[in-house]
Amino acid sequence: MSWSEQPIHFIDFEGSVGSGILEYGVVTVQGGTLVETATRKCRATGNVRAEDVAVHGLVESAIAEEAPFSDEFERFASLRESGALAAHFAQAENTMIKSVWPYARETRDFARPDESTNEWGPWVDTGRLYPQFYPSVESGKLGDLVQAFDLQSELDRVADLHCPADRCHYHAALYDALAGALLLVRLRQEAELANQSLAWLLRMSTLDATKRESMTQGDLF
Repeated sequence: MSWSEQPIHFIDFEGSVGSGILEYGVVTVQGGTLVETATRKCRATGNVRAEDVAVHGLVESAIAEEAPFSDEFERFASLRESGALAAHFAQAENTMIKSVWPYARETRDFARPDESTNEWGPWVDTGRLYPQFYPSVESGKLGDLVQAFDLQSELDRVADLHCPADRCHYHAALYDALAGALLLVRLRQEAELANQSLAWLLRMSTLDATKRESMTQGDLF
């Protein structure tokens, strides 16, 4: 079964390990379709720096009455059980989710289908895939890739449908997750990529040769 036929959950977090996750966005993609979305703001668990507010626009006082991100374990553990997680430069999302819950529930390892794991990863990582598949593209930044592959109008269309009215912009969690999801779906247009397995896509999402080899060999990381 190709990767595009399986559910993949594209995730973006706003916040930091210091402040806690202040907003999440999730887009489930399958068969080239955006199947489902979810987002909400979360109250801070630490100091929200002014320089971070300047980027994501989430003022601590405005989210003080929101439930903390830690209430969402069931949602994210269930996502991990049903499909691989994805992000754009996924190390940030992996670090942030592990700062709240070091482990998911025991579930199938999509990189090694005969194995199980309680890790949140490995992740499908568009921030690593695009520079490998399109080395002539000058920037791997999310917005730059959306522009380079002429996805901005489609992103604006789906953002109008799914994002809160005040969060239809970059550095808002669901907007960024939608941008990454569209980049992932776009890879189906490449015949040599569309029919690859999910395990292959996960291997290609790491630039660490040792980790990539371990996924091929079946060693658990």
